Amino acid sequence: MLNEFRSFIARGNVLDLAVGIIIGAAFTAIVNSIVTDLINPIIGLIIGGIDFSNLYLVLSGEVRPGASLQAARDSGAAVFAWGAFLMSVLNFLIIAWVVFLIVKAVNRARDAVAKKEAPAPEAPKGPSEAELLAEIRDLLKARG
Repeated sequence: MLNEFRSFIARGNVLDLAVGIIIGAAFTAIVNSIVTDLINPIIGLIIGGIDFSNLYLVLSGEVRPGASLQAARDSGAAVFAWGAFLMSVLNFLIIAWVVFLIVKAVNRARDAVAKKEAPAPEAPKGPSEAELLAEIRDLLKARG
């Protein structure tokens, strides 16, 4: 069983998956930082600093007016947290857009490298030696 496990771990697919997960986690941190630290403050500035994540409706229970979403939840009230949902959707769209831009830039860079490395097209070749000899033979026959 130990040998079978060792051969399973040594397969390329498992190692590729492990590397992908590690790189994915690091990439997630970068994308989250871009969204949280760069894009969200700009959006907040544009919309006047409104924080949608604390907007909710109380479905049942008592909540003091002006309480935060967390305070409303802690009081045991059933809340419809539409603002938190809206912020999640907005963050998803921003993250998807950033990932799209990154993938597009990587593909453009890869295409540029591929164009540099691609061999130059060969000049069109003329007729082969056999074709030239056959043509000369036909011309001599026609004369003679």
